[in-house]
Amino acid sequence: MEITAEIVKKLRDATGAGMMDCKKALVQAEGDFAKAEKILKEMGLAAVAKRAGRATNNGRTFTLVQDGKAVILEMACETDFVARNEDFVALGEELCKDVVANGYTTIVPEMEAKVQELITKIKENMSLKRFELIDVAENQFVSQYVHGEGSLAVLVKFESDKREAFANDSVKEFAFDCALHVAAFSPRFLDSSEADEAYVKEQTEIFTNQTLALGKPEKVVAGIVQGKLNKHFSEVCFLQQPFVKDDSQSVEKVLAALSKEVGAKLSITGFTYYRVGVEE
Repeated sequence: MEITAEIVKKLRDATGAGMMDCKKALVQAEGDFAKAEKILKEMGLAAVAKRAGRATNNGRTFTLVQDGKAVILEMACETDFVARNEDFVALGEELCKDVVANGYTTIVPEMEAKVQELITKIKENMSLKRFELIDVAENQFVSQYVHGEGSLAVLVKFESDKREAFANDSVKEFAFDCALHVAAFSPRFLDSSEADEAYVKEQTEIFTNQTLALGKPEKVVAGIVQGKLNKHFSEVCFLQQPFVKDDSQSVEKVLAALSKEVGAKLSITGFTYYRVGVEE
């Protein structure tokens, strides 16, 4: 298979590795993109936990928590100028309200019509790219964070055995800090139990090959690999990551201490992360 400049660039965008390293990996993998990506990971040249994809357009993210619902939404457009346009921002906010009010789970013609109307007015192509609607029960709470002018947005969902705990100032502050944490560290999973078998298998193979390449005795390889896996999951799993406001403790340890402090059982049940132009 011919190794074109286009596929080399695609691999570089996906891994963050250098162009020459990407080309060498593709040659070694005989043009197989997935195999080349794995080779770069084994060589330690691909960014750890790098999120798939790169921003390819402009736009803005929005969030809304209201009436027992939470929504996160992304609007795409051609230029950053339009992403800051008052009418564009107003439409994104209006669409969030429409989603909550109508319980939409997919993009419907009524929403697309509103986008088309603004296209006609502004004279620039745009689209409602995606959104997610989350139910928020009586014993649940959702914190939200939108960075800057909407380049990324986060929702984090919590549960408690005592609803009144969410009125506590310390809990509200922690909930917001958790949304800030996800924005800063973009975890891949809530915890290691969310990682599917294929992902764990791939990481195990990568760490095994790395360890064997160092000439370690086979009898100690398994232990070293497990240590590498534990470290990897502490880097990509939200609950195991060092907390953004106190990196001496993991998120789950800070959560446990807060639960004890307020006398309620608090848990984080999920999070959603949107970055403009990047889809998981």
